[in-house]
Amino acid sequence: MKKWICTYLFFIFWTSLVAQTYRKDEINIEKLIEELFAMQQDDVDFENMYEGLLQVFLNPIHLNKATQEELKSIYILNPYQINSFFEYKAAFGNFISIYELQAIPGFDLQTIYKLLPFVTLEDGSDYGNRSFWKRVVNERDAYFIFRQNRVWETRRGFTAPDTLSNGRVTSRYLGDPNNLYGRFRIQHSKDYSLGFTIDKDPGEQFIWDPDTKRYGFNFFSYHFTLYNQKKWKTITAGDFQAQFGQGLVYGAGFSVGKGAETITTIRRSSIGLRPYTGAMEFGFFRGLGLTYQQKNIDISLIASHAPRDGNVQVALDTLEQEEIFISSLQLSGLHRTPTETAYKDQVRESNFGGNIQFNSLNKQFQIGLNSLYTRFNQPFVRNPQIYNQFEFSGQENHIHSGYFSYNIQNYFLFGETAISKSGGMGSVLGVMSSLSRSVDLSLLWRKFDRNFHTFYGNSFSENTRPINEEGIYLGLNFRPNIKYNWSIYYDQFKFPWIKFRTYSPSKGYEWLTRFTYRPSKAVLLFFQFREESKARNISETENFQSTYQISQGKKWNYVANLDFKINEYWSLKSRVMGSRFEFNNQITKGFAISQDLNADFQKWRVSMRFVLFDTDDYDNRQYIYERNVLWAFSIPALQGQGLRYYTLAQYQINQKLTLWARFSRTIYTDREVIGSGLQSIQGNRQTETIFQLRYQFNR
Repeated sequence: MKKWICTYLFFIFWTSLVAQTYRKDEINIEKLIEELFAMQQDDVDFENMYEGLLQVFLNPIHLNKATQEELKSIYILNPYQINSFFEYKAAFGNFISIYELQAIPGFDLQTIYKLLPFVTLEDGSDYGNRSFWKRVVNERDAYFIFRQNRVWETRRGFTAPDTLSNGRVTSRYLGDPNNLYGRFRIQHSKDYSLGFTIDKDPGEQFIWDPDTKRYGFNFFSYHFTLYNQKKWKTITAGDFQAQFGQGLVYGAGFSVGKGAETITTIRRSSIGLRPYTGAMEFGFFRGLGLTYQQKNIDISLIASHAPRDGNVQVALDTLEQEEIFISSLQLSGLHRTPTETAYKDQVRESNFGGNIQFNSLNKQFQIGLNSLYTRFNQPFVRNPQIYNQFEFSGQENHIHSGYFSYNIQNYFLFGETAISKSGGMGSVLGVMSSLSRSVDLSLLWRKFDRNFHTFYGNSFSENTRPINEEGIYLGLNFRPNIKYNWSIYYDQFKFPWIKFRTYSPSKGYEWLTRFTYRPSKAVLLFFQFREESKARNISETENFQSTYQISQGKKWNYVANLDFKINEYWSLKSRVMGSRFEFNNQITKGFAISQDLNADFQKWRVSMRFVLFDTDDYDNRQYIYERNVLWAFSIPALQGQGLRYYTLAQYQINQKLTLWARFSRTIYTDREVIGSGLQSIQGNRQTETIFQLRYQFNR
């Protein structure tokens, strides 16, 4: 019977693919971005999120060995679909074809398309019987990527320096305007991963100078990871990250938050240790990570000693003795000027931590403990400000937490509570549920004290960090059939203590709703509306008297989007988006209109976009995700008046070699100088090109 089902499903799936071609070797990142990040912003680390997504893509989940925790980690399946998956598997046994997914209740074609890049049924048969060296040498998933990009207009930082009246010479960039990036990796899912990443930012010197810790490329990251070595679940050396619980202590990996996907993204998954392959120069451990598995218990240990960029200063104490301290950490990763270069690797950060996790036999219940001890080579002394007096100071911090996850039918309960050395606490408690096949609900409460300190935490929050916040989130999703989908969330929050640009305790709210209509496989239409209310200082008004006066700012965003697939080769995408911002009795507005044309002819592809934008001020800047070369992000902030266009081309030269080229230009009609400081450009246009090559071994 099962073989008949699979044959029938194969026929259905094959006919559906005639209108929509699917390729396993790439992620449709544009569609994921549209759903997970409903409103793109500049304070979100999209690159690190995508790196986490890439780790899941490169290590797909085996359908016959998948756990509920693994399926939750990709934010695609709701509670009803996950339960249906395991009920189907219990009734019919292991999957013999990936096309069986369509027979599972609740799995529509669009869900399956989103799921396919992250799952597999391949075991490799005799793969594990070969020696490690032969497995590495013959691995098909091995590649090297090299990317070069630059802005062609001359920024002020690349011009000749000026001489001031006092004889001092102004600062300029030390290097050339090229951005160079390389990534080498050989890996096999659930077996091993090894590779390195190199990066030189625009303005940085390509120089070998051990005194300033620069060795050609300014950033070099590397890792070597082994999986499933008898009872050793993970052994990783070099650069790595960790995610356990709800992200209060260890919060790396692919985590989202508030978006058009209102249900699955509020929860974090315990994905454990994973190699770090990004180009961000902070937020990772460098050392050794181990996970040992004994029946239902996993024990993980972390030891790290990593350099960090920072401003180290010397002061005299009361006995006129020199005291060395860290005044700030630099997170930009840029080393373009003598000052920025002087910050490079001036701080050493040591981390020692661990995790112990218990999973019940039926995988329905999970409980764990986290601990992390962090020590800097010098004490951290901040420049005292009213808003930061409860921020971390000193030379060491330790943080500990307990977390749980419990599944009962279509209800997923989860939570974590942590306490840092300061005594500050952070807590997250939530539930996801499928009330029926067509209605999903999510609810999350969080509370972070003003003196809660976590350096590697990344839990659900309104702020960019889990500190000084209380809030409650409610999400709903209604899909009566495959053509219609309506999602909405409401998040209410408050900040018990003052913070940067808000010198008074404050509160606010945010809600978003999206209605999606898909009349056919070729057409997708959605409308989205969002409102946000947050307080901030009144600091730029006439007759300004005090920085301690605040006002509630309200912002409205709207989006109308149409995707139309003309045929198997050509597609269109049209969008109108805008905003309205009200603050201190003043109203400003902004909008952007974009049109895309995409062509896909297998060996070569072209994407083009033209955008018109007009915004009154910075608060109304418009963000639109752009297609870019493989594994690169582009979400420009469109502010002022002007137009922007780009063309992206990809050509597969042969089985081993693929080439990408991208040209983009922004032309402003309201200015003659773009940017400020050393980044400023004389003129009204900015042009950027990107070239990328990927060489795949053993193809």
